Amino acid sequence: MRRFTSGFASVAASVAALSLAAVIAFSLPAAAQSVSGNPALPTYNPALPSAQGIPQQPQQNLAATAPSAATAPSAPTQSFQSDPGYRLGNGDQVRITVFGQPDLTNTYQIDGTGMLAFPLIGRIHAGGMTAGELQSEIVHKLSPDYIRNPSVSVEVNNYRPFFILGEVNKAGAYPYVSGMTVLTAVAFAGGFTYRAKDDNFEIDRTENGQHQEIKASKDTPVRPGDVITIPERFF
Repeated sequence: MRRFTSGFASVAASVAALSLAAVIAFSLPAAAQSVSGNPALPTYNPALPSAQGIPQQPQQNLAATAPSAATAPSAPTQSFQSDPGYRLGNGDQVRITVFGQPDLTNTYQIDGTGMLAFPLIGRIHAGGMTAGELQSEIVHKLSPDYIRNPSVSVEVNNYRPFFILGEVNKAGAYPYVSGMTVLTAVAFAGGFTYRAKDDNFEIDRTENGQHQEIKASKDTPVRPGDVITIPERFF
């Protein structure tokens, strides 16, 4: 009787263990599914500290934020503003545009005698003219023999250089820049020497064939072709 009772208890315990294992195996997938689908449970935040204690920030695409070549600011360009009253002289370069005539449109230089060579009409005495006067002269010579009702534009492309002599560190010829003064001309030439008289200067200027000698200060405007002399100081 005791052996029968003991065997029955052992069988009952085995059945109970098997039932418990089946319940656990059935409930695990359902629990996992309920955890992943429950919006009330906390989710992973990449900004929170990781296991190593370092916040995991999303990587930024630097190529997407960098300015492209099309949007990057460009360096400013230098342009010369033509003075309507400026008289052309030897060494000036002018840009002459004849609209609709690409063979005539070009940059031309006035030579040492004040002459400008232009296709079809030959040589023009441009020295002493303004850009507007030269424009009118070209229109007059082109019409009507070569072009009917020509449309011409003339602008100064490069001014002739100025010259600075005397008590500066680098005397010589320098390109003219619109709006410059005697002081900026001295800066081009490397500044005054220690012997320079820095408050009284001389400018030799030729306009319309007339030579002038001008007493100048630091703020005196400089014109293309001017010859500036910085005198020596006497103790």
